Amino acid sequence: MHTDVVLLNLLVWMVGVSGQTRPKGQILQPYSHLRSRREMPLTEEPRRKIGSPILKRSPDKTKAWGTKTEHLLRIDDHEFTMRPGFGGPAVPVGVDVQVESLDAISEVDMDFTMTLYLRHYWKDERLSFRSNTNQSLTFDSRLVKKIWVPDMFFVHSKKSFTHDTTTDNVMLRVYPDGKVLYSLRVTVTAMCSMDLSRFPLDTQTCSLEIESYAYTDDDLMLYWKEGNRSLNIDERISLSQFLIREFHTTTKLAFYSSTGWYNRLYINFTLRRHIFFFLLQTYFPATLMVMLSWVSFWIDRRAVPARVPLGITTVLTMSTIITGVNASMPRVSYIKAVDIYLWVSFVFVFLSVIEYAAVNYLSTLQERKERKLRERLPCTCGMAHPGMMSASYSEVDANTTGNYGMPEENGVKRERILVQLAMENDQVTGHVGSSAYSNVWIDTHAIDKYSRVIFPGSYILFNIIYWSIYS
Repeated sequence: MHTDVVLLNLLVWMVGVSGQTRPKGQILQPYSHLRSRREMPLTEEPRRKIGSPILKRSPDKTKAWGTKTEHLLRIDDHEFTMRPGFGGPAVPVGVDVQVESLDAISEVDMDFTMTLYLRHYWKDERLSFRSNTNQSLTFDSRLVKKIWVPDMFFVHSKKSFTHDTTTDNVMLRVYPDGKVLYSLRVTVTAMCSMDLSRFPLDTQTCSLEIESYAYTDDDLMLYWKEGNRSLNIDERISLSQFLIREFHTTTKLAFYSSTGWYNRLYINFTLRRHIFFFLLQTYFPATLMVMLSWVSFWIDRRAVPARVPLGITTVLTMSTIITGVNASMPRVSYIKAVDIYLWVSFVFVFLSVIEYAAVNYLSTLQERKERKLRERLPCTCGMAHPGMMSASYSEVDANTTGNYGMPEENGVKRERILVQLAMENDQVTGHVGSSAYSNVWIDTHAIDKYSRVIFPGSYILFNIIYWSIYS
């Protein structure tokens, strides 16, 4: 019953709607026609006169929102897996580089890290388009995968990557005549063969090499776009250990026996190492250790506990300095300049220890000879004629090693053993006959006195020769 009532009401409503009439010839208008003129957008103003110059300009397709990049550049109409002008002469590709930073140079790994902007210039007529007002089109990395680009790589590189923060740092700019600019920001770590024979007074030259991976010089001619001016350097680049002296570019041909000849571009830079750090950390400590070893020449040779530890301490300190320097260096098979200085300094320190060993040994020999001479002297006790001994021994200090004090001669105090024996040939008659004299001169202090002059003089001469050669 309820359903019948609903159907009846719906039928009555439809009949009422169909009964409404509208004036004859009236056409239903959309809702937009009923809006007031105030609500109309500016684009719906009346058309200009036919003679207006704006209407005579042809529309620019590059600024039309509905035009796709693929349609504008006709990417689908060409085969971009092949280089431009395939089968013809080599396509010229110009290159320029903007060096942003030179981050690290490692002597241990013999490499360097550089961040740069690498830009390629070439012409691909397949990408030409019609444009009356816009000079070029700029795209990001998404279009790069759809067209042909040069396949550059860094020779002797250990690792490299293209920056991708916040997006891929890649830019592609296409001009209406088909010229293309392809730029990307790259960080590369490449090998640098270093000659460390003059380290740390050395100058190193490193190169970053750019080359096409697949295309030989018959297909791709790689060149610096503006010669040496194609390489631009940020003036704020500085290194802690090196002074950047020069940047320049070169071009050469590289030959591979299995593939042929390739154009190769070189970015060469020369670095001069700062010496001040190594003067403070290596040269000055080594020189001070050598000078400290000379102090033992002014210490009494009888002070064994003072001279021996001093010599051992300087030797161990020099060994520590040599070990620390070699720990931060590659294991090369040749001698470096710093090795020469450190090992010569080590020899001077070691010789100062040997010098005291020689002094101590000669002092021991002197003491033994004195003891033997004293044993050979006859006993004077009970003699009727004390004059039989024409000379007597000097007083000997019990604490000495057998040295006898003598007066100064020519301003130099000598230590002398003088044994003068006068014996009568005939003890019965009591007359004093011919006498035998035995004079023994042993000056153990002379080694220390000579060392005080020879060691400093030799070390100064070595430094003059060393710095004149390597500086």
